[in-house]
Parts: sequence; C-alpha cells; structure tokens
Amino acid sequence: MALTLAIIGLPQSGKTTLFNALTKAGAPISGYATSSVQANVAVVQVPDPRLAPLAEIFKPKKTTYTTVEFVDVAGMGQATQSSKEKREGLSPEFLGHIRNADALAIVLRTFVNENVPHIYGNIDPDRDLDSLNAELTLTDLATVERRIERTTKAAKSGDKKYQQELEVLRRLQDALNELNLASQVQLSSQEASMLNELFLLTMKPRMYVLNVSEEVLGAANDILASIARGESCEDVKGELKGIVTVAQRAKKEGAEVVAVSARLEAELAELAEEDAHEYLESLGLPQLGADRVIQVGYHLLNLITFLTAGEDEVRAWTVTKGAKAPEAAGKIHSDIERGFIRAEVTRFEDFMTVGSFAAAVKKGLQRLEGKDYVVQDGDIVHFRFNVGK
Repeated sequence: MALTLAIIGLPQSGKTTLFNALTKAGAPISGYATSSVQANVAVVQVPDPRLAPLAEIFKPKKTTYTTVEFVDVAGMGQATQSSKEKREGLSPEFLGHIRNADALAIVLRTFVNENVPHIYGNIDPDRDLDSLNAELTLTDLATVERRIERTTKAAKSGDKKYQQELEVLRRLQDALNELNLASQVQLSSQEASMLNELFLLTMKPRMYVLNVSEEVLGAANDILASIARGESCEDVKGELKGIVTVAQRAKKEGAEVVAVSARLEAELAELAEEDAHEYLESLGLPQLGADRVIQVGYHLLNLITFLTAGEDEVRAWTVTKGAKAPEAAGKIHSDIERGFIRAEVTRFEDFMTVGSFAAAVKKGLQRLEGKDYVVQDGDIVHFRFNVGK
C-alpha cells in the first residue's frame, strides 16, 4: 500500500524546501505560483529501524522498505476576502495533482525572514490556514453543487436512494457555504461511503506541518507535547504564539500537527546520516522532522507495518490497522490469501531477544494464528498456505 501525501501551502511557506528534505529530490524552489501549476513528485522509503537489525541476522539478498509518495504542488493562497466573495476555488489543473492524495500535509510558516517576504505582509499561521481552507472549501462546494444538480434530476424517478443522497449533499452544501470543512459534518458510515467518489478535499485526513525557525524548534516540539497532554501553553510570545494557536486548533479538529524547520531539514539531508543524527541529538531532538512527517501520515491513515524475514528478503509491508491475517497475506500475493492456512507470528522485540525463529519456537515466543488473527504493528509473519491445483 503506497501512501500519497500532497504537500500544500501558501507561496514562500517552505513547501518545496520541506519536499526536498523529505525526498532529497533537489526540486527547484520558486516564489509565487504561476498560471501553470507544476508539481514535484517523489517516492521515498519509509524509515523503519527494525529492518536493519533483521538484515544483520539474515544477511538477505535484498532489504525492502515500504514507500510513501510526496506530491509538492505550486503555492495556493489566492483566497483573499475578495476572492471568497467571487466564490472561487482551485483550478482543475491544481486539483489533478491533489485529488487522489490519501492525506494533505498543510505547511504553515511561523518564522519571520525579511529576505523571504510573506504574500500577506506579515506572519500569522492561523490566518494562513483560514485562507487555505477557504480555497479548499470553495472547491468542494463547486463539486457538491455539481453533484446536487445531477442527483436532483435522478431523484425525479422517485428512487429513495437519490432522495437520501440529496439530503446529505445539501447538509454538506450548507456547511461548505459557511467555509466549514466537510470532515466536520456529522455523517454515518453509510453516508460517508456515499460521498467517497466525490474525493472532497476537506474530507481528507490532514496534518499541519509548522515550518518553524531553527531557534524555536525544540521549544515548538515541547509545546506540541504539552498541548497533546491538555495543557494550555498560553504564556508564550512571538513565533511560539502562532504555534500554540495552530496546535490547539488541530487538536479541536482532530488533525495531526508536527513542527519542523524545513531549512534545517534540507541542510541535514546533505550530511551523512551519522552526522545528521549527531547534530539532531545536540538539539535534543530524537529524529528528523521528515521521519516524523511520514510517521504522522501513517497514523493519520490508521496504517501499521508487519514484517517478513528470511535469507531471500527482509521486508516491511503496510496494512490498515485491524486487518486480519488473510488480508495481510494478500499484500504479499493473492494466492497466499486464497490458500491461507495459518500464520506463524513472532513479535519483533521477542525475535531480537532470542535471535532466530528456532529459538523463538523453543522458548514459546512464536504463535500459530488463524484466519481471525488481527495483525499487529511489528509482527514478523510467515504465512502457511496451499492453493491446490
């Protein structure tokens, strides 16, 4: 399962700098959006510290990580108050780049830099988020209104299915007209599935990536942790004030939030891995912001990773949390799912303690699981199957 994250934000917010840090793609950094909406796309490995020690033990022919695709689209930010009145949304060209993304990574700038002017003249990440949301909601509104027109015609047949759809669409229309996110509209699972084919932008899971100055990066991460614990963090000033505002807003919305210094990330991406981690430790940070963005993306989409290990390959596989063993087997090959017999499961931590599957069996650390077993993150799984003739 390839996760696709669309990176969006205002011009000069640090989107492409972040993209380059995430992907090491070296994409050119530009200022304001042009009439031709360009997108940078790159697929990168998802960091997983469990694969290297497994590879040390098995000495496989290859080691395969799961991947994530990042799409960096030219800056948004045309939804000023005047454009809101004109009911403008995003162009079809822009939409083509982000419509199919699994989640949105919304970059919000919190730092002041006179050499990098802000399109609105001053720094206010809360206002910037309002501007971006305006464009997204107006775009969704146009989508919903087109669907209402089509469904209204179909409803003339008397089919109750279309009447029910119209009711849901009109509730969405009312919310979007008020520039509220579609994700904030209370919908049953049946109603939500009815709307899947609309690919509404404000229905997508989202994370806010706060692009902070290097000087406040440590404090910003402390603030995010404090707000996650339910603390107020009101007694802050300067750049930190904007960070608190967005973090509190994210918590209220059920969105994820992560703080990075895109410029620092880009500089660290040029260093050897060992040197980069040493510098991070000197800042009191456990890992690259790029890694945290990927991990938050996985959390957003309710994904977990299980592992397979042997002399041919050590590999990470992605499934949705709650997936049962046959579904996980199907990620490897449909024949394994079809002919599933059982799963031999060893927890990664247990395996590393004993060092081999034989020792895990001997110590009772390997379990035999059937079709109803729910795969857990960090399971090392060997599937037994028989597809017959």
